[in-house]
Amino acid sequence: MWNMSSRLSPSLVALTAVIAAGAASLSLSAQAGTACDRPVYLTFDTGHMGVAPLIAEVLKREKVNVTFFAANEPTKSGGSSMDAEWAPWWKARAAEGHEFASHTFDHVYWRGDIAKGHDLSFKVKPSAGPRAGQSFTMTTAQYCEEIRRSEDRLREMTGKPPLPLFRAPGGKTSEKLLAAARSCGYAHVGWAPAGFLGDELPSDRYPNQRLLDQALKNIRSGDILLAHLGIWSRQDPWAPAVLDPLIKGLKERGFCFRTLREHPDYAAWTRRQ
Repeated sequence: MWNMSSRLSPSLVALTAVIAAGAASLSLSAQAGTACDRPVYLTFDTGHMGVAPLIAEVLKREKVNVTFFAANEPTKSGGSSMDAEWAPWWKARAAEGHEFASHTFDHVYWRGDIAKGHDLSFKVKPSAGPRAGQSFTMTTAQYCEEIRRSEDRLREMTGKPPLPLFRAPGGKTSEKLLAAARSCGYAHVGWAPAGFLGDELPSDRYPNQRLLDQALKNIRSGDILLAHLGIWSRQDPWAPAVLDPLIKGLKERGFCFRTLREHPDYAAWTRRQ
């Protein structure tokens, strides 16, 4: 059989091989792209940070970028999640391409709306900071400042502008609270029902294997997923025991991972930065 390469110079043969290899690489890239048309959006809220290094290892190994919602919560080391001890950890996550947003600085829970004429304030109860456990009221301006405090600290630690998003602790909000936050530039992010990954639940009734099986069964394309960087009440840590097989299992099912910067509900909003 006539062999085309026998009629070509060695340099042309080499060039042909390079072109063929490049075409194969492009083909694989295209396949990877089509495999990633089922996005999910993994997010982490802060916590006691005891499992944060392990979570970071899994994310780096699996090449998964996520969105972190940060509050300055108490940690197992006796400090807080956005203090000087943890600043290098946050900076390293920024270098890896993760995104960040506010969880309010003192992890402030909304408890109710207070409307007096045209004035609006909110009943709140923080679980961190100097007024932890106390109930009091915040004006719209004060609540916006509470969101901004976390954003400012994240920017200081990471050198990266956080997304103009926030997550209210516990996901507890009202229409008035959401409107107030949007008026000062922040859109709220919740999570999908199937995206509640269960790391806040008691491990005796919700063991890790049950949570993993449930997530792999129920998560759908477009879901926002929620976990934490450490939950005080859970005896059998969710991460990395569930996180690692969850990521692998979702990938095997054709899912890919994206940050909230790319979420269709928030992409236009985040471009306003």
